[in-house]
Amino acid sequence: MPGQFEPLPGGGAAVALDDVEISIIRSLAVQLLELIGPGPAEDASDDPLAELFAEGPSEPPSDPVLRRLFPDAYGDPEGTPQAREAEEQRAHSAEFRRYTENDLRAGKRESALAVIRGLDAVAAQSAGEDGAVLKLSADESRQWLGALNDLRLAIGSRLEIADEDDTDLLYRLPDEDPRKPMVMAYLWLGGLQESLVATLMS
Repeated sequence: MPGQFEPLPGGGAAVALDDVEISIIRSLAVQLLELIGPGPAEDASDDPLAELFAEGPSEPPSDPVLRRLFPDAYGDPEGTPQAREAEEQRAHSAEFRRYTENDLRAGKRESALAVIRGLDAVAAQSAGEDGAVLKLSADESRQWLGALNDLRLAIGSRLEIADEDDTDLLYRLPDEDPRKPMVMAYLWLGGLQESLVATLMS
């Protein structure tokens, strides 16, 4: 089980993590939470209906990582659109973002919190030992899958990974490259994510 998820009877997944791995994932999840930011309810609103009717931003985030996590919904994958088409795409994307981004942020925030809660619980159970087995329900597994994907998108954005060719280059980075620790985390999280996908599909 070390390093990869395995299925649990009745659904869910389990993985053995040592203290260093627990610390790394938790730290990354906390950083992701800080990047996503607080939800509307945490922004000092006293009206319980305010969050329900709150509109999100209409402009894409300025941070490239957040742009990767919350991309525009409309775009032309075939190339650069004409000026009029580009303007229409921006308008549609702004409208879509206004009504969906708050919910998307809330979902990503809850997934990251689920990761932190799970790691804290397993760390408390394994006090004095070097690591433990993390056991997740089916719902928790799906939250972990979303959070692992978000973490990889965030790290990939920082590493400026745009396609598979960029990923291949990561394997050839020299050890003295300052990006090496981030690359190792990116590749390791990718392995965890793949094993969790395979577990949930089995």
